[in-house]
Amino acid sequence: MAKRRITPKTPKKLTLIDIFKGNFLNRDEIKSHYKLYLLLFVLMIIIIYSNHLVNQKIEIVNDLKEQAEEYKSRNAYAQSRLIKVKMESELGKEMVLDSLIPLENHPHKLLIKLDSTNATAK
Repeated sequence: MAKRRITPKTPKKLTLIDIFKGNFLNRDEIKSHYKLYLLLFVLMIIIIYSNHLVNQKIEIVNDLKEQAEEYKSRNAYAQSRLIKVKMESELGKEMVLDSLIPLENHPHKLLIKLDSTNATAK
């Protein structure tokens, strides 16, 4: 009986179909360094997740900036209305519309003093 010669296996070429099927994970090169590839996979997942969190924060910041701009514009509008209302000419117009006339004399302040004898008589 003749001995068979053992010839070293030539590595199969990696094809796109092997990558889609996941057959590349069974190759000897991958098996010998699986810890390194596992570490790279975990790091890629962490990077993707952190980018996702950053995008969420950016959306929140943009929404808050829009709200701040809206509140600033509301404040500016309210300030301009307040200045317009405080103007004496505008007050005069409002008084005429309400059938009011401006006072010529300022009102008098009435001071009422309580008699100290009435407070103790009770």
